[in-house]
Amino acid sequence: MSLHLTLRHQPDVPLEAETLSPDRLAGFDAAAIAVLPVMHGNRKAVVADFFDVASAAGAADTLVLEGDLSRVKRIGESMTRGRIMIKGNAGMHTGVDMRGGEIVVEGDAGDWVGAEMQGGRIVVKGNAGHQAGSVYRGGHKGMLGGELFILGDAGAELGNSMRRGLIAVGGACGDFAGVNMLAGTIIVFGEMGWRACAGMTRGTVVGMQGARVLPTFTFDCVYRPTFLRMLLLHLRAQGLPVTDAQIAGEYKRWSGDHISLGRGELLLLADSR
Repeated sequence: MSLHLTLRHQPDVPLEAETLSPDRLAGFDAAAIAVLPVMHGNRKAVVADFFDVASAAGAADTLVLEGDLSRVKRIGESMTRGRIMIKGNAGMHTGVDMRGGEIVVEGDAGDWVGAEMQGGRIVVKGNAGHQAGSVYRGGHKGMLGGELFILGDAGAELGNSMRRGLIAVGGACGDFAGVNMLAGTIIVFGEMGWRACAGMTRGTVVGMQGARVLPTFTFDCVYRPTFLRMLLLHLRAQGLPVTDAQIAGEYKRWSGDHISLGRGELLLLADSR
């Protein structure tokens, strides 16, 4: 049996709901889930104060959340298994520190989606806010593994201090994509903002519509990366807007950032504007 939670009314202030995770709800029936604690601002509340809770037919370890959850934070925090389907928007910190399983957001997601995630998969079918797949302020390591797919646009600091894993954005992204990147792969199909890859040490950032290359990067060559063809076929299967021209195309390779170790790479589709 799956669990189905429907938001009855919007919280007046953000609702801290790290309880909403297959790991934390395992073994609970609808009545037990209804009285689990959440924080409404600085006030203690329970799940039933905001959600109707019901069991429904479906796969085990599946949690369905319905409604505009843009003020509901920390959904799926540290989850290791199962599936969360959000039929609406999701609030800040969705999938933070995620270790496994899958989260699908049918609407938009707030800031910090997938922050410091270590495994699993997050799919945002709408837009995402700032710092998707990034490190928290004061930390050292951003995304450590897993896959983060954003079919719409993303905000600034995409993949800040990313160390491993894959981020793909179907639309545009804001400034500082891949800033301080340590490793991993970021692919952006739309326009990229200013200062992409600033301070990157290693890793790969791919831009399908060009980017403003920093002067601390060095042009290397034009070639067809074999790994990228396989990766793009995988992304096409996940619903990203991959074209045949991108799969077969040539890419300009820039290495940097030379203010850091300088072993990162920025790949730009050769016939992009």
